[in-house]
Amino acid sequence: MSHLKLTKHHGLGNDFLVAFHPGVEDLPALARRLCDRHRGVGADGLLIAGSAEGYAAQMTLYNADGSRAEMSGNGIRCFAQALAARRGDMSDLLILTDAGDRLVKLTATGDSATIEATVGMGDVTPLDQPQGWAALECHPDRPVAHLSMGNPHSVVGVDEVAAVDLRALGEKVPAINLEIVEPGPESNAITMRVHERGLF
Repeated sequence: MSHLKLTKHHGLGNDFLVAFHPGVEDLPALARRLCDRHRGVGADGLLIAGSAEGYAAQMTLYNADGSRAEMSGNGIRCFAQALAARRGDMSDLLILTDAGDRLVKLTATGDSATIEATVGMGDVTPLDQPQGWAALECHPDRPVAHLSMGNPHSVVGVDEVAAVDLRALGEKVPAINLEIVEPGPESNAITMRVHERGLF
């Protein structure tokens, strides 16, 4: 009987499982089974670590529903923590993702279980309106932006993020990460809620 070793990591409210060279062929099925919060370990996604010449590692991300994602800012920071623990040092990590190279810089904290990880996400580029967008019936005067940071996002301005049924909206555009934002509470801040694609 083979054994699969996993570690679980948290970054800004996202949680990910990390496996090094799991030796499993059907990785989407593995992600669905492990990430299930009722019958599995429970996580937002499964990060698979592999070898890649010239890189600290290659990261492959499977969402909780088994779909493959190009990148995740929180995910790669969790991945970097797992990689740093395995290597036993806090060196900068050049990681290969489906969205290209990402450099992660690590800083130790006073808590041995916590690190600070900063990742260069690359350029923000505009995207076409995603399929199904009209179903959201966004008010034409509301600011909307469709952007890529290696993975697709749509951002919508609203009056009050707490009043929005975000899950219902997000399910209408399953191929993107949907963010709703409102100004404040400080003059130089925004409040945001996120519906991530690929969750159960």
